[in-house]
Amino acid sequence: MDEAEIARLKRLMEWEGERSAPPEGFPSLPDMPAARYTSGEFYELEQAHVFRKSWLFAGHIDEIPEPGCYMRWHNAGDPIVIVHGMDGIVRAFYNTCRHRGAPVVTEDRGKSNRLMCAYHHWTYKTDGTLIGIPQKQDFGPDFDMSCRALLAVRCEMLGNLVFVNFDPDAVPLLEYLGPVAEEWEEFQFDKLRLAARHSFDLKCNWKVAMEANMEVYHVPYIHPETVAPLVDALRNVNTLYPEGHGRMLAPAPRDFDRESVRAIDHPPQWQTIETVGEFGRTATQSYTIFPNWVAPISNYFVPPLLFWPTGLDTCRLELVTMAPDWGDGPAPDLWTVPDETRPNGRDMVPLIHEDTQFGEAIQKSMESAGFQSVPLSYQEARIYHFHQHLDRMIGLGRIPPELRVEQVIGDDWMWPNDPRTAQMEAPREAAE
Repeated sequence: MDEAEIARLKRLMEWEGERSAPPEGFPSLPDMPAARYTSGEFYELEQAHVFRKSWLFAGHIDEIPEPGCYMRWHNAGDPIVIVHGMDGIVRAFYNTCRHRGAPVVTEDRGKSNRLMCAYHHWTYKTDGTLIGIPQKQDFGPDFDMSCRALLAVRCEMLGNLVFVNFDPDAVPLLEYLGPVAEEWEEFQFDKLRLAARHSFDLKCNWKVAMEANMEVYHVPYIHPETVAPLVDALRNVNTLYPEGHGRMLAPAPRDFDRESVRAIDHPPQWQTIETVGEFGRTATQSYTIFPNWVAPISNYFVPPLLFWPTGLDTCRLELVTMAPDWGDGPAPDLWTVPDETRPNGRDMVPLIHEDTQFGEAIQKSMESAGFQSVPLSYQEARIYHFHQHLDRMIGLGRIPPELRVEQVIGDDWMWPNDPRTAQMEAPREAAE
């Protein structure tokens, strides 16, 4: 982010804090249908057309650090195996033998220069090629092993991060991320290590859980002691990107030292990413990557929260911490703390508990006759933008009219366009 853009965003923060109404020309957001959170039909459409066609965070190279290492992954339904090939390339395959459908990998993690189905010992190279069949002669002379390789799933790397996409025709990952990928260069994703990764099951629709992390409207009420004293929600600046992505920049209150205070504190022993710019060091710089990634990233960590649907009214929250090398010290974990009473020996930190504490109650309330529609404010525009793209991914013609959102936020409010800049500059130009 260059100095001119930083200066513009700083001015925009002050302008946002002083405005008395939404920006001129910003569309009035129609109510969203309530059933988007409770309809089984809509849930199935999401699974078929959103989670099957979007780029999804699957892992980190530290989980498969050497050639021959593999890991199972099934957060988006179908069982996947991600393999660090003997040739150094990371690939993903359906964890399904091409013979009679048994898994070729049965452990969460392992290492081998071959993948072998335990059922009949069909054997594959780490590039998916079928190379061994017991008693091959019984399949006849016309049996072609070359067309029986493991079925691949699109797999691409962003630095040390592994992403997958079930759609063979999907655009490349960098194209999907668009301008966000360029903004992320200062965070050196190719040097980040995986410090922690833990999951927690929640009893609410995945969007209920995720949307609690997509606006600051709730901060004074849900986070009065953890976030509210450190974030000026009124001076928050939202940016909408193509593909449903979004960014939030929330500065610290004016009476804090903005060079040292951030929304989420950090232990002093953590290493820093020296190339991170001003906002990553002084503000809460949070990104939503469609469909299910939210992360406030900084010069200390990249800690994505991932929201995986497990049912219409259940989801799994995955809490990940990635950070610069911490040497011989304890691995940093931003989101969880030790707790022997929990199944995985960890519990969520208070900040995350605050965001998830009402999920089950909200879901139950949404299922009542009292929940009829969702009116959103300008400060919640990232949520509406997300839902607009959700519908476009599904296909507007596939969605029953009573479940659709209206496509009212146009390209004129989408990066790189920003009508707020002209409105902000107008009074100063008039004064001059």
